[in-house]
Amino acid sequence: MNILREVGMDSTMERLNLAPYAAKSIESLGRRHPEVFKDDRPAFQRDRDRIIHCAAFRRLEYKTQVFVNHEGDYYRTRLTHSLEVAQIARGIATRLKLNEDLVEALSLSHDLGHTPFGHTGEEVLNRLMAGCGGFDHNRQSLRIVEELEERYPGFNGLNLTWETREGIIKHSPRYENSELLLEDEYFRGKRPTLEAQIIDLADEIAYNNHDIDDGLKAGYISIDELYEVDLWREIFDMVSQKFPELEISRRIYQTISYLIGALIEDVVHTSEKLIREAGVRNLLEVRNEPRRLISFSPEVEKKNKALKTFLFKRLYRHYKVERMRIKAELFLTRIFESYLATPSLLPDDFQAKMAETRAERVICDYIAGMTDRYAMDQYRRLFEPFERV
Repeated sequence: MNILREVGMDSTMERLNLAPYAAKSIESLGRRHPEVFKDDRPAFQRDRDRIIHCAAFRRLEYKTQVFVNHEGDYYRTRLTHSLEVAQIARGIATRLKLNEDLVEALSLSHDLGHTPFGHTGEEVLNRLMAGCGGFDHNRQSLRIVEELEERYPGFNGLNLTWETREGIIKHSPRYENSELLLEDEYFRGKRPTLEAQIIDLADEIAYNNHDIDDGLKAGYISIDELYEVDLWREIFDMVSQKFPELEISRRIYQTISYLIGALIEDVVHTSEKLIREAGVRNLLEVRNEPRRLISFSPEVEKKNKALKTFLFKRLYRHYKVERMRIKAELFLTRIFESYLATPSLLPDDFQAKMAETRAERVICDYIAGMTDRYAMDQYRRLFEPFERV
């Protein structure tokens, strides 16, 4: 029996009770390159699977959020963060009757373009690429799925659907009118799908709460400090009343769990209200809405912003995090400058790319794809005289 049955287009085998304004495979604007498929998975499910199997996704295991990989096995990485975002986003999408497959594909791909050493790496590469197009992790995520992955015959990239690619670059509101968008291709100024709009808030819910967990575990922030934050204090007190005998470590975990749940509930109820009030009947009307329809309530938005401010001041600017930030700047700057001065230090396949692509961009792509530990490895090999090359 031939199990490799080929079909000419993605199947539309999606759940039948999707909302009329949800993104659907049958309405997709399609893929950039024509393909013959070996099975009949729905379009966005195929996108999700391609993302999971790509090299950039695997590298997320050793790219970090706040704590560099060698600081301990407990702390979140870009990979565990992406899985947490997918869990949260899928839960929201299911309750709003949106397309879970598209939401999952976007959750798992939204951080593909991140550099080693978190946002510090992005800032360094953007500075080094000034005059050469700069660097932005969302644009890099799109570049990975459109150009840099090399897995399929006949084209570079993953050949994802237009909706997934649009969601990668436009999931954050600040990109809707960005010059990073190609106006003719990604509808600059128009809203993305509701599935894409979910990602920005799911991302925020995930990283705020796991950064609390990691920060407490590392001892960089304390329960007493967190108790100053309204959102945390309200949930912590509720958990304490519900489980008065619970030891502090379990009380913290339960507080984080209940806090995630409370934020999800707020997004679902607020978004249901906004969608109902807008009266949108299809995806086109979603795109033409004057504001995003996936949102926190104003009260929760204010409290969540206070939590983010707390984490910025007490965790992200902790002196130990700052020390690693300075080291990361040094690592990446010296590596970049060395490759630019002596391109023969690069692997052969990257040297070959310089025949068609500007040297700075090739070097940027190479460094952006590095994990934390690989970047530190390269630094040692380049600059420590007794390190093996």
